[in-house]
Amino acid sequence: MVVAVEKLITTGILKPARYLGNELLAVHKPWDTTAIHWVLTYPEVYEVGASNLGHIILYNILNAQPRQLCDRAYLPGQDLAAKLRETNTPLFAVESKRSLTEFDILGFSLSYELGATNILEMLDLAGIPLTWRERQGGRGEFTDTQSSFPLIFAGGQTATSNPEPYADFFDFFALGDGEELLPEIGLVLEEGKQAGLSREHLLLDLAQIPGVYVPQFYDMAEDGSVHPCRPDVPKRILRRVATPIPAYSIGLVPYVETVHDRLTIEIRRGCTRGCRFCQPGMLTRPARDVEPDKVVEAIEQGMRATGYNEFSLLSLSCSDYLSLPAVGMEIKNRLKNENISLTLPSQRVDRFDENIANILGGTRQGGLTFAPEAGTQRMRDIVNKGLTNEELLRGVKTAWEQGWDKIKLYFMIGLPGETDVDVLGIAETVSWLQRECRGKGRKPLNFNLTISNFTPKPHTPFQWHSVSTAEFKRKQNLLRQEFRRIKAVKVNFTDVRISAMEDFVGRGDRNLGKVVRRAWELGAGMDSWYENLDQAFSAWGSAIAQADLDWKYRQVENGEYNLFPAEAQKDRKAEENSPLSTPHSLDIPLPWDHIDTGIDKKWLQEDLQRALEAAIVPDCSFEGCSHCGVCGTDFGHNIVIESPAIPKFAGEFIPNTTKAQRLRLWFGKQGNMALMSHLDLIRLFDRVVRRAGLPIAFTGGFHPMPRISLATALALGATSSGEIADFELTLPVEVDTFREKLAREMPTDIPIYNVEQIDLKASAATQLLESAEYLITVAALAETTSIQWQDWIDTIKAKEELWYEQTTKSGKSQLINLRDRLFELELVENYNCVTESMSSVIRYLGSYRQDGLLLRPEQILFMLEAVASVEFQLLHIHRNRLILGV
Repeated sequence: MVVAVEKLITTGILKPARYLGNELLAVHKPWDTTAIHWVLTYPEVYEVGASNLGHIILYNILNAQPRQLCDRAYLPGQDLAAKLRETNTPLFAVESKRSLTEFDILGFSLSYELGATNILEMLDLAGIPLTWRERQGGRGEFTDTQSSFPLIFAGGQTATSNPEPYADFFDFFALGDGEELLPEIGLVLEEGKQAGLSREHLLLDLAQIPGVYVPQFYDMAEDGSVHPCRPDVPKRILRRVATPIPAYSIGLVPYVETVHDRLTIEIRRGCTRGCRFCQPGMLTRPARDVEPDKVVEAIEQGMRATGYNEFSLLSLSCSDYLSLPAVGMEIKNRLKNENISLTLPSQRVDRFDENIANILGGTRQGGLTFAPEAGTQRMRDIVNKGLTNEELLRGVKTAWEQGWDKIKLYFMIGLPGETDVDVLGIAETVSWLQRECRGKGRKPLNFNLTISNFTPKPHTPFQWHSVSTAEFKRKQNLLRQEFRRIKAVKVNFTDVRISAMEDFVGRGDRNLGKVVRRAWELGAGMDSWYENLDQAFSAWGSAIAQADLDWKYRQVENGEYNLFPAEAQKDRKAEENSPLSTPHSLDIPLPWDHIDTGIDKKWLQEDLQRALEAAIVPDCSFEGCSHCGVCGTDFGHNIVIESPAIPKFAGEFIPNTTKAQRLRLWFGKQGNMALMSHLDLIRLFDRVVRRAGLPIAFTGGFHPMPRISLATALALGATSSGEIADFELTLPVEVDTFREKLAREMPTDIPIYNVEQIDLKASAATQLLESAEYLITVAALAETTSIQWQDWIDTIKAKEELWYEQTTKSGKSQLINLRDRLFELELVENYNCVTESMSSVIRYLGSYRQDGLLLRPEQILFMLEAVASVEFQLLHIHRNRLILGV
């Protein structure tokens, strides 16, 4: 069933272009000629999901498989979700507009401990039962027939680290990298579908694939550990490892602005730094560099194909990619004349030098982020950060000397072995860095600090540690008082409530499935978004209490793991008489022990002991092996590629402000493009010009912008056949060539009607606007006749005055004569609506001057109501043309 989205996706929905599925480089494969139909379902709003690199890569890889189709779905905004429920319409995939129940398999990204509530919301909106038991008939019993519901699986960091709290909801989990795993799953599904296998036999076949975990074939013991309940599935499930392929990162250029509105290319997967709190670093070993020439090729092709003006290189530790300066400089030189900038995620401050500073930014120097994590050398050694005070100062000072006046720093509190001296050391370190970075004629160095609460993660040496929320609050207050005395520093703290909840769920077992479900029923969702934090915390707290697990949550709040002597002594007094006090051992089974990430549990225990001794473990990518257990036939080995020579710097982008030619374009905005906002349209023109390779001129100044000027904005949802845009070029281009190149890159719903060359000194179209012609569709909310409509039109035309009260921008009211602004008015046609009321199409020509003398379509309704004493509704707006003065 194809959902009638045109009735749902209207201007009454916030950012309706989110749901159109018509992005550049979207893949539209025929439904009937493909055997397996996937949906990658991202449980966040479109702006987050559509720009996620893993989402884009897997989408491209699945659609590259023969006989496999991959569509996409995202968590709808609250307005559309309400509309779906009101109209009993199932959630749909954005490209095919088909209900999610029509697909064979839905794959959710689970990368956040509390994100499962969004997944339940999407399943409920799709009309799919929430648990695997319900999808198999209510009692969890297998039948000989195929289920009418698609297979539901999850992948991502949280799914890989500890899937147990979510085991009730998924048919299986895909553990680790998906580039090779998902196509293998697709082949098994295709064979099973052709053979007519039952759901049980299909899942049993899937369970034989390394990296696939089918929780219904495993039982939880009383101690929380998980074991197979049948002999034909593996005891431990292997995490999959794949080599990054940059070419698959090119795709999906949204028409709305996304969170990461740029091309992103992965340069290195995995990190062997060994930070003892860092789950991604432990779950992605070994480290694998991408060949520099493949990175350069992907960036150059990607920038040409997408039209982005910014790209990002992605890795857990970009600075450990030895080819970073060479690759960055090569791309910067190749794209020197195109106003392209490079951004990097948080970097190793000890590797930041002039070479990296030279490749960052462009004329638009972006932000810079470092993560010292701790304020004292002792604490950095405990967490194995591998960073000295001298290296920290050298990196920050290099950034300051290269022109950065503001730097973002990440710190963490509540780390094992931490004392108040270490906490206050954060403020002392920031103050020291400011003192060392002072100079004549320079502003003081500003810092934007994020101070998060340590949350223990599975598969890390610190997975056995915890801190009480009361202790977190005390340490936050210590820092707040200390930072009051330090200027030019903005400090952000993580809410301690959400940290405790993440810990409770992230290290939980299967008993938490009922908590997750009840939390969703009580309104938890979008839990990582600040505005929903109070609602989310209340829902989770109530769900925990109703599941009779509040005693366990209090253990988390009180910090039940006290393995470090200083903390154990302090907390022992408070817990002596507490019934919640429980002895812990490093050897007790953990709910995630059956997940084979490659890292030996004994090594994690030994590394925890090394932390107690503040002993450093070297980075095994560049020094000796740390014997963690990963390297071998199952997971491979570290791949470190030596850097090629760094190309000579060809100089910064100098905006070409030459005005050799001016062209005026007449274009339309039709179909789905009517739901694109004006700002998104401006961004689209910039990207289209880049993809077309047209020699656009730039403005001067600190932020050069392409000289593209749209005459005026069009209301969201309105269509048009008369929009105007001016272009200034640095080199003359034949008018027909310009039109052909532009049309080739434009969406089909933005037709180009005409292009003319105009004088270089001619006024811009926006300054010449005189009037505009509209066709508006208007419904009368009462029974009317064609004769009445014509009489009302004639009455308006006969009047010399129709006064309208208007509120100015300053808030003052003024009366204006709308009749002076109306030049032509006629009834084009009328017809009966479904509601049995009469609708008419009215053409009018009215003033459209930029000095405020405008006649808007809504004001035509005001005039009709003034002469007819009938209420009217504006159904549609179409702008026929814009008329320019001489």
